[in-house]
Amino acid sequence: MRVPAQWEALMREALADAIAAPETGDIPIGALVTDSTGRILGRGRNQREANHDPTGHAEIVAIRAACRVIGSSRLDGCTLVTTLEPCVMCAGAALTARVERVVFGAWDDKAGAAGSRYDVLRDRRLPLSAEVIGGVLEAECAAPLTAFFANPRNE
Repeated sequence: MRVPAQWEALMREALADAIAAPETGDIPIGALVTDSTGRILGRGRNQREANHDPTGHAEIVAIRAACRVIGSSRLDGCTLVTTLEPCVMCAGAALTARVERVVFGAWDDKAGAAGSRYDVLRDRRLPLSAEVIGGVLEAECAAPLTAFFANPRNE
């Protein structure tokens, strides 16, 4: 399946944010939220270590920023783009925010909640769901993560 160029371009934007995260000792994950026209409403990168906040995942940071921009807790019609498959917490936040679609880069076989380990975003037992598009620029998104965890201090 050929991924639309719009998702690749937005993934590159999220990847730029991811690459900056290790400056604060954080795992290199970046995310952004766009409206239905593709306009970026919020950006984020992991900030767990920088802010001493276990909820400081890139997706949560981007969702919070987008909600502030539009002045609502609902992101109807919006897309969350993230360099790594969201975890359960981030998938839950995306659903609670009513994100329409989640686009991600690298798969997370250990903790992913968009189809690999769990499938929270498409679980029909839940009252909300989101479209999922995975593997966008997968190798490019995985590379900073692989490099980060190759350093024994980051394990």
